[in-house]
Amino acid sequence: MSNWEVRISSSRGVPYYYNTETKESLWEAPAGLTQEQVAALPGAKQYLSGDRPAQVRASHLLVKHRGSRRPSSWKEQNITRSKEEAIEILKGYAHEIDGSAEKFAELATVHSDCSSHSNGGDLGFFRPGQMQKPFEDATYALKVGEISDIISTDSGVHLILRTA
Repeated sequence: MSNWEVRISSSRGVPYYYNTETKESLWEAPAGLTQEQVAALPGAKQYLSGDRPAQVRASHLLVKHRGSRRPSSWKEQNITRSKEEAIEILKGYAHEIDGSAEKFAELATVHSDCSSHSNGGDLGFFRPGQMQKPFEDATYALKVGEISDIISTDSGVHLILRTA
């Protein structure tokens, strides 16, 4: 049984091979493992699939609602709107944005319930496992420059703009 697994480098954002027994790390697949064995390693499916980059960058516009994990924000101490109301608000923003990255950043700065509002909604780069699963899946499904449909997470409802 192999003690190797695939992990993501926090400094480089790329996959590497780690031996849980010897604590050895390698950038290339360990010698002596077949392609099938490498594909079967823990983490291989998540980090080595060629169609999914090691990391992405995105901005978002978050509208929280009373069912959000933390129903308060920098602009509203106690958020009481329903999820349905939050979705309607976000639909209005989506219509106003109409695919424009500049308009997206402008509206995120003024309206997003996330502290990233001060950066136009920019969340920076992130890797698999760093964001809530629906957010991560939606971001990875987008092409650079595309804006998502409304995505619901424990934090609230989002529009996501993939930037890298």
